[in-house]
Amino acid sequence: MIIKSYNPANNELIGQIESTSISEIEKIVENSRIAFEYWGYLTLKERISYIDKLYHKIKSTKEEFAEILTNEMGMPISESLFDIDSGLEHIKWYMDHVEQIIGEKVTYEDEKEIDKVIFEPKGVVAVIIAWNFPFSSFVWQAVSNLMIGNTVVIKHSEYVPLCSKYIFNLVSSILPENVYSVVYGDGGVGENLVSQDIDMICFTGSTKTGKKLYQMASEKFIPVTLECGGSAPGIVFEDANIDDVIESMYINKFANTGQICDGQKRLIVHESKFDEVCKKLKQYIENRKIGNPLDENVEIGPLVSTIQLKKLEEQVCDAIQKGAKVICGGKRLELDNGNYYLPTVLTNINKDMRVYREEVFGPVIPIIKFKTLEEAITIANDTQYGLGGYVYTSNHSTFDTVVKKLKTGMVALNNLYYLRPCNPFGGYKKSGIGKNNSEFGLRELCNIKVVTYEK
Repeated sequence: MIIKSYNPANNELIGQIESTSISEIEKIVENSRIAFEYWGYLTLKERISYIDKLYHKIKSTKEEFAEILTNEMGMPISESLFDIDSGLEHIKWYMDHVEQIIGEKVTYEDEKEIDKVIFEPKGVVAVIIAWNFPFSSFVWQAVSNLMIGNTVVIKHSEYVPLCSKYIFNLVSSILPENVYSVVYGDGGVGENLVSQDIDMICFTGSTKTGKKLYQMASEKFIPVTLECGGSAPGIVFEDANIDDVIESMYINKFANTGQICDGQKRLIVHESKFDEVCKKLKQYIENRKIGNPLDENVEIGPLVSTIQLKKLEEQVCDAIQKGAKVICGGKRLELDNGNYYLPTVLTNINKDMRVYREEVFGPVIPIIKFKTLEEAITIANDTQYGLGGYVYTSNHSTFDTVVKKLKTGMVALNNLYYLRPCNPFGGYKKSGIGKNNSEFGLRELCNIKVVTYEK
């Protein structure tokens, strides 16, 4: 089977890669197991030395890599460059802090004995990641594992095989053979990978696929980290200064053309601010440039695929048929045969609409009105997801109340954002299991052993 890659800006074929067969997957995992016997027993300093070389290799190819990412996934080039910088920042943080995080810890000591905890790699890790951030997801899920001492077999989404191949070429030019391996294909290939002799699954993608992988892991009795979908609320209170936060309100939703797992998927606005938010968000959106993502001035690019475009159209059509009002957008943009959809604001939302119940992965934001703080919290929590959350208020007491009652893994105030390598990334409910990054995320990739010995 051939995996074809299309440029979402014009749907022209830009490359293809042959899907990995079952027999090839078996051999790749077997070789990864053999490589672990070397890689897993290197000292931490030795592994850091390899990762440092990889860091500088990626940094030296940033512009070339960003163009490949934009051509295959559709992310505006300015955001592709930013994503690579962000990924590099995470790698640097891992290198600077991993020894402190997984170094030996003395837990007890008296005149006769010492007890300590040591952190050891788990073995062969299957990494399966989505298409929306091909590089930073690789960093969060693969580089973190490599740092710990695990060997990695990775499968990117079938939408971005060229990005996956490019990353593999970079990594394999630095790391020992079979420490980092790649398979190509759709969900069936991922399922075949997980069926092999592996020790852990690290996944970024949909909740539906995450649940299936969780079931497979339970049968194998191996650990998982699952970073799944989200429907992050943005709650706008009556004391919010809209002019001060309108840019953040836009970015939290429309960055990467709305294709972000923890992106702001619903705006929940106090009735006294409702008309102002609708008006100013519409004005802000209409001043953004939409078009070819290779243009440095473009802020909204195409969706990754015709499949994603069709799903978004169906969600908006469903909302309109059930009474939603279109403030702006509401249709695709006919441009160069690309997967473009106009940035869209919807009001008059009800619970029967798909845009209320489902994750909206594109440049569409439903706006819902509320009267009281309790009502806002109820609406915000009325979802199966619990990844991110955004609050717009000038009252810190209000923010503290929301933080305590919002069922999400991360919450940001006004113009701030929680995404840093030192912070754990992950959610509540069906947004996933476990954390990425930070000391909490890195330790999830380890086996923990207690050692007691005499002085």
